[in-house]
Amino acid sequence: MTQNTQQLIRSRNSSRWIHRLARWISPPAPLVMNPAEPRDFPLGRWNLYLGGAGARVPGYVNVDLVAHPGVDTVADVKILPFPTGLFTRVECDAVLEHVRDPEAAMREIERVLQPGGFAHVVTPFCHPLHRYPEDYRRFNIPALQAMSGSLELVAAGWRTGPTATLLAVVIEYVKLLFPGNAWRAAAHLAVGWLTFPLRYLDLILLRRPEAACLGNHCYVWLRKPEAGRPSPTSR
Repeated sequence: MTQNTQQLIRSRNSSRWIHRLARWISPPAPLVMNPAEPRDFPLGRWNLYLGGAGARVPGYVNVDLVAHPGVDTVADVKILPFPTGLFTRVECDAVLEHVRDPEAAMREIERVLQPGGFAHVVTPFCHPLHRYPEDYRRFNIPALQAMSGSLELVAAGWRTGPTATLLAVVIEYVKLLFPGNAWRAAAHLAVGWLTFPLRYLDLILLRRPEAACLGNHCYVWLRKPEAGRPSPTSR
């Protein structure tokens, strides 16, 4: 993990006044979540959250590359230290773009998922570079389907839409115009606060199929088949 990533995670959890002030004045995220994204797939006794870093994820075993507070198990997603078929649900949210071999990671998700269990995979498509610790690639829904192996697709769509893409790019572009971290931080604050109301346009645009050409993050829900049972209807 890079030093910048470690500093970012520490600042998110720090109680120092400067970090508390930075969190308080930070603009809202330049995105709005798609309310149509399903979230009601069942949890079980054992559930796995991949790449939670220092976040608390109740009900899940939190796996990350570094032992930050809140991380239960330190492991590489390509070599998970769990028995086959243990987890009822696996969450993999904005992780695959940071993995050198995402297909190997998907095979591990498939392996540790119990028959009948669900995997929720979210990835960026049109989104600026973000090194946590590195950023290798982008995915759309067909790309995630192509890596799903024997897992059955039960739901797919866009979590964040074209407006999120536009605002994220504008913020990063304006920051490029200024030298030094202090000026770039000030630009982020100013542009973020000025533009964030536009994010609600995605509540309209996400209803249109054409939004996929500039989609920000996409998702798939995948199910591990059970022998002798029919596949669920996709939604």
